Amino acid sequence: MRRSAWTVVLLSVIVLAVVAGVAILAAQRLNRPHNIILFVADGLRSESVNPEDAPAIAALRAEGVDLRNSHSIYPTLTMVNASALATGHRIGDTGNFGNTLYAGQPALPFPVLSPVVSVEDDEALGLLNQRFKSDYLNEMSLLALAHAQGWATAAVGKLGPTALQDLGALDGKGGIIIDDATGYTSSGFKGAPLAPELKAAIQAAGLDWPARDRGLNGSPGAYNMPGVWVPNSYQQDWMIEVTTKVVLPRLAKSGKPFALVYWSRDPDATQHYQGDSLNSLTPGINGKTSKAAIRNASNNLQALRDWLKANHLEDTTDIVVVSDHGFSTISRQSQTSQARLTEYRDVMPGFLPPNFLAMDLARALDLPLHELNGLEVDVANRFYPRGGGALLGADAKAPQVVVAQNGGSDLIYVPSRDPALTRRIVEFLEGQDYTGGLFVDDRLGEMPGTLPLSAIDLTGAALTPRPTIVVGFRSFLIPGCERGPELCAAEVADTPLQQGQGMHGTFSRADTHNFMAAVGPDFKRGFKDAAPTSNADVAPTLAHIMGLTLPSKGNLKGRVIEEALRDGAPVGHRVGVRRSSPGVNGFTTVLNWQSAGANRYFDAAGMPGRIVGLNP
Repeated sequence: MRRSAWTVVLLSVIVLAVVAGVAILAAQRLNRPHNIILFVADGLRSESVNPEDAPAIAALRAEGVDLRNSHSIYPTLTMVNASALATGHRIGDTGNFGNTLYAGQPALPFPVLSPVVSVEDDEALGLLNQRFKSDYLNEMSLLALAHAQGWATAAVGKLGPTALQDLGALDGKGGIIIDDATGYTSSGFKGAPLAPELKAAIQAAGLDWPARDRGLNGSPGAYNMPGVWVPNSYQQDWMIEVTTKVVLPRLAKSGKPFALVYWSRDPDATQHYQGDSLNSLTPGINGKTSKAAIRNASNNLQALRDWLKANHLEDTTDIVVVSDHGFSTISRQSQTSQARLTEYRDVMPGFLPPNFLAMDLARALDLPLHELNGLEVDVANRFYPRGGGALLGADAKAPQVVVAQNGGSDLIYVPSRDPALTRRIVEFLEGQDYTGGLFVDDRLGEMPGTLPLSAIDLTGAALTPRPTIVVGFRSFLIPGCERGPELCAAEVADTPLQQGQGMHGTFSRADTHNFMAAVGPDFKRGFKDAAPTSNADVAPTLAHIMGLTLPSKGNLKGRVIEEALRDGAPVGHRVGVRRSSPGVNGFTTVLNWQSAGANRYFDAAGMPGRIVGLNP
């Protein structure tokens, strides 16, 4: 009897311990932060999302929060906005002024070998980090903070913006980074290091190693040959399978809350390279190939949501879907550019050549023109600079002017910060029909026809050299297009791509209106947010949900989108206009802005009549 009684007591203690343990685990789960997925559909125009072309994206927007008054950061380029999404700071603080930027002298070492660098590359990002003391953005990213605080983290997708989410991973000190360069080790195309067990898991899942290239989606065509007619599915099928078969299972099994950034290269990749509209503004980026690219991104999102549902994580995971920028159709036409008058071997007669801005400036300033590697351009024999910009001056190692080519906007650097030279450049640009808007470094004083860089949050705590002039190119509505202004916009673009293909970077509303929506346990359901938001608001909002505090060095910080959160209160907002004094021929730069609290959001800017969506 005594033994039986002790047995009953012992069993009772065991049962109570088990119950207590279960209760503790349940309490821990209740207090555990929700998982986070940031899905970036590169180049997705807000107005292009509908149930037919993008069913998964449209469904998420309808189900959760529709951030309809969203904004890309200007210049409306991928790496600009990748830095804002990563850190929650605008560009005056991060210094990521373009996809291509001037890093100062001396020239960066191999594989760049130039003072001007394209930052859509892991090795280039690593070199910038070395030059600026392992912190060229000068702000901590959300993913790096989460990793340091014990979260399981990963970023998968497009080369450049993916690694920018956690630059420490380039040295093996951060979370998982998988992009186009994964598995490649040769200098000139080298990815972030990946743990051997991850490589083994990818191969064990029956997936290719190293990462897939773009396949049939990888050729832009030429002036006499169309670009692609298929979306970037070959590469992204690999990316999404790696994510759902290897990365997400690993994150979920870690026992930690996880944060994943998935950067879909489409629709951006296909809209840039599509072959539906060679040398014609119609259909431009509204053709069937571009629509297939939108569906490709939507399918990737659906695959992520399907995995969450199959693994019972959909109720504990917040998903934010954004695009880095909008998009427009390329125009290569001008009546004032002198560069267009030369017949080049690989440019349609009468069209603007790549680097037309640098060529026009070199002529106007009577300065020699050099490639970014220092070689002089043989303009007399119908050559133009082949890289992402040009160096102007007698000595390429000490250029008087540096032009960084960035599509719908170009960055001009005057290393000496000479006010007289800068004024000559400004006055020349005010006389060109391709100039949309002009912004000049505040340190040079007010210049008629321009607004200061501080007016658009391009002055702050940045470490990289600040542009002297930012040139936004002209945008206009395509004749005969009836799909609304944001889907019918064309822009003059400094690019090797063809008229009729796609580009972004301008200060038109077609490029600043990105896509933003969110769904999950921390967000409202069926809510349409009329307040302005931007890519700089994403990291602060996610950090708030995650219970993390992002450290800041600069003051150009985004806000927490409180009104979109489950118990959040509405936020007031207002609109305004800022105008420059008139410059040459009455050229004026006008800025349309909105504000919510202390944060400003920029709709459009430039010369009235030259910018889609600008209200003068």
